[in-house]
Amino acid sequence: MVQHALDRGYEVVAVCRAVSVAKLDRFQGRITVMPGPTNDRDLIQRAVAGCDGVLTVLAPLGVRQYASTTAQAVLDFAPERARLVFSCGWHITRDGLDVYSRLFLLVVRVISWLARVLRYAELDDQVLACQRIFASSRLWTVVRGSDLEEGASQGLPVWSRHVGDPVLRSNRTRRVDFALFMVDALTNPALIHEAPAIVGCKTASALAHAA
Repeated sequence: MVQHALDRGYEVVAVCRAVSVAKLDRFQGRITVMPGPTNDRDLIQRAVAGCDGVLTVLAPLGVRQYASTTAQAVLDFAPERARLVFSCGWHITRDGLDVYSRLFLLVVRVISWLARVLRYAELDDQVLACQRIFASSRLWTVVRGSDLEEGASQGLPVWSRHVGDPVLRSNRTRRVDFALFMVDALTNPALIHEAPAIVGCKTASALAHAA
């Protein structure tokens, strides 16, 4: 996301957990890095001051409502007209009309239980975070990502309102293109108050849909 934002000429302020700051070393001198947890309300208040847009990864780390408190801090402190773009997984549903396979639901339940037992993450808190966003009148977008893969960019992913739609069947998006969609959403008014589920534009299902 940082590289895509810089490519568009944006000034970037990055809030990053201290253990991950080294990942941003290649941008040294080009961005402002503010080390700390993204649910630190004081840190977020300082970081988003004057921002036109805020990109937020709703990471459900630990078992202390990390994702929902991160989302709440952004909702509370971002400037009134700022575009707020959040990312999460396909398991989030906005209107209950998404269609999931039994296998997908089983995998989500097992991973959610195991992650909580190990005190590694709580997927239910990501659900809570999105519920707070959906209830907000802020200029938000929640980008729901399919399974991610590495590789060179294929271009801007395509999207649909509901998981289960044929265009999303391939369930694959390049990681770099997930980031591209996030940054592009900042200037796409059609995505305001939408929760797009995305898939790579060169995947079989996307190409079939285009045809």
